[in-house]
Amino acid sequence: MAGLRVQTLIFVLVAALAILDRTFVEANFDKNFIVTWGKHHIGTTNGNLRLVLDKSAGSAIRSKVAHLFGTVEMLIKLVPGNSAGTVAAYYMSSTGTAHDEIDFEFLGNSTGQPYTIHTNIFAKGKGDREQQFKPWFNPTNGFHNYTIHWNPSEVVWFVDGTPIRVFRNYEKEGIAYPNKQGMKVFASLWSADDWATQGGRVKTNWTQAPFVAEGRRYKARTCLWQGPASIKQCADPTIKSNWWTSPSFSQLTRSQIDRMQKIRSGFMIYDYCKDTNRFKGVMPPECSKRQF
Repeated sequence: MAGLRVQTLIFVLVAALAILDRTFVEANFDKNFIVTWGKHHIGTTNGNLRLVLDKSAGSAIRSKVAHLFGTVEMLIKLVPGNSAGTVAAYYMSSTGTAHDEIDFEFLGNSTGQPYTIHTNIFAKGKGDREQQFKPWFNPTNGFHNYTIHWNPSEVVWFVDGTPIRVFRNYEKEGIAYPNKQGMKVFASLWSADDWATQGGRVKTNWTQAPFVAEGRRYKARTCLWQGPASIKQCADPTIKSNWWTSPSFSQLTRSQIDRMQKIRSGFMIYDYCKDTNRFKGVMPPECSKRQF
């Protein structure tokens, strides 16, 4: 009997460790990310990340593992001072021409002018779903939390715990939704002064280089992508570790919606669903659907 109890305990511990491995990563950037470009412009100290941009190069990293559903978050401090022409990006993406992608991009500006928080989403290669906000805080004088929550029902972008945008799953009505491809996490700092600041009118002032953005306390509470079998497994509401499939995560609360509406009414500066000239009156179908 004692031997049986020991075997049972070992089985339970192994199962518990497997669940933790599938659902939670508190990343040390050295161990959990790889450099994709700008090796000599990246620093990691005590688990913190430092991305550097100068005239010779920018910098970028990506996670070693891919995810399908859950929550990814990072504390980020943006480039201070004159950041015109620079873009700090923090996003999730799969690969290929029919890729999925969920974006936060931070478009720099001249000293004293606000950043633009740029969001976008791609599903099966189709993007062009931009929404932009002016920050209601100074994103350069401290670290702020940027979170992507993604489940079979909706994608939600959060800033410091407040939702700012929702994209709901209307796949059954012919609108593509990112639910069949694992996505890795990326962070980068680069120059895009042909479009990033005031439509490209304000260029990067390289005399202000090096430009530095910082990240810390990256956390991923997700289902790890194990290939096509994950499509069903990660969306299965009967698996207890799939907490993101709980009905409580399929819809924002009334309080969350009220907080989001205040941000959207006071700080949103662009919404693709209101840009009738861009789409020549033929608006994307999701624009007529309830998102939150």
